[in-house]
Amino acid sequence: MLITGATGFVGLALLNKLLADSSLGHPHLALRSDPSNDFESINYSVVGNINSRTDWRDVLQGKDIVVHLAARVHVMADASDNPLMAYRDVNVGGTLELLRQSARAGVKRFIFLSSIKVNGEETIDGNKFSEDSAPNPIDPYGVSKFEAEEGIKDFCKEAGMEYVIIRPPLMYGPGVKANYRKLLDVIYRGIPLPFACIYNRRSMLALGNLVDFLSVALTHPRAANQTFLLSDGEDLSSKELVEKISVSMGKRPRLIPLPVSILKLIGTLFGRSQAVSRLLGSLQIDSSKARERLNWTPPLTAQEGITLTVKDFLVGKGK
Repeated sequence: MLITGATGFVGLALLNKLLADSSLGHPHLALRSDPSNDFESINYSVVGNINSRTDWRDVLQGKDIVVHLAARVHVMADASDNPLMAYRDVNVGGTLELLRQSARAGVKRFIFLSSIKVNGEETIDGNKFSEDSAPNPIDPYGVSKFEAEEGIKDFCKEAGMEYVIIRPPLMYGPGVKANYRKLLDVIYRGIPLPFACIYNRRSMLALGNLVDFLSVALTHPRAANQTFLLSDGEDLSSKELVEKISVSMGKRPRLIPLPVSILKLIGTLFGRSQAVSRLLGSLQIDSSKARERLNWTPPLTAQEGITLTVKDFLVGKGK
């Protein structure tokens, strides 16, 4: 199989699982540049930047499966002059060009890591997102992932090629970065957080659970031509998340009971309304399709996933 984005957060975890269990398949990596010495014993090819002009012909020879993880990822403060065009170049143009060349090379299954942002940013009154929910991407990243999904479905239908699309929510695990990493650092430093009055519900996905599902989706016949929304199956409030992380660190949760109305006002005053809305709002996923159709059960509970994440974080702190 060919894996793109194999040096990233998800890619490294999937690669380690494949190397530990050769029955799952033999990975070949498509990389933007020469990797570190850690990859000397792994088959890889340097393809350069991923966009609609990337030449994949050499790395696709003899491949049965493509796992496309590489993407222009969501960023909070995009400095691009035209963010949507920048996302489309990689996430739409790059994906569909890889798909077209995969079909010509005889690839049988194309697995695409999308995003729950295709469905939207928030769920209301416990109405969970499912595979039947109408897409409602809000930002350029979500729009680009949705357009890529639609292109994959149309192309594969015409070409007779199998696809599997996966939409994860917020992911966490060893090596996590971005906002989740910042939250770990704040809790580690003992800084109080104003989350005591937040009772939202948010679905998340442990890295180990995603990788386990990917290993199933590689070959499961009932995964063909399907879209799956994944989660740990346990929705947490922002307050509960801080509590679970704190317990895993051996710390007492430091939570301040600041009213939600005050948090919204602060977000408005400092130009962070969207960030505060994500913090206060709910985003719940119904992942029953993956469980029922593929008989898949997440191997990790939310607490187990958080404990593994915190353990890795503390190792980085020399603890």
